[in-house]
Amino acid sequence: MKQLLFIVLLSFSLNANHSDGRNYLREYYPNGALKAQGWEEKGLREGFWQFFHTNARLMEEGHYKKGIKSGYWYFYTPNGNLEKEGHYSNGDMTMWWLFYDVNGKIDHKCQLRKGIKDGYCLKYKDGKLISVVKYYKGQRIKEWQDFKSFKKENKLSDLR
Repeated sequence: MKQLLFIVLLSFSLNANHSDGRNYLREYYPNGALKAQGWEEKGLREGFWQFFHTNARLMEEGHYKKGIKSGYWYFYTPNGNLEKEGHYSNGDMTMWWLFYDVNGKIDHKCQLRKGIKDGYCLKYKDGKLISVVKYYKGQRIKEWQDFKSFKKENKLSDLR
């Protein structure tokens, strides 16, 4: 009974207007399924948000600052598997991003700037590194098929 009362009170507090000007919003698909939920402030998304596929599974989650994606985000397939994850800065995909295959294993991870490959991209097969590709502003520069040859020409600190 205490748990039910807590859930009811929590539900009222989440949908209420707060004195700090923030509101907790929920958006729904036409069929009534939850589409998105999170905080808004001054008409802009702010703080933690979650978005859902039409089948009610989580689609993506992360934070907003003044209506712009910021910080670390996670993206999921309609069947619930992790699809990709990485950093946003001022709404742009940046730094390292991890991309997963249909089995949930890392397929590749890449350095991005403003959503474009710019740096290294490490490719994996069955959890093992199979190649490293270097990009500059989206253009492929060079590829190494083994880690030993990569280390001869590059600094490991470049992979930070």
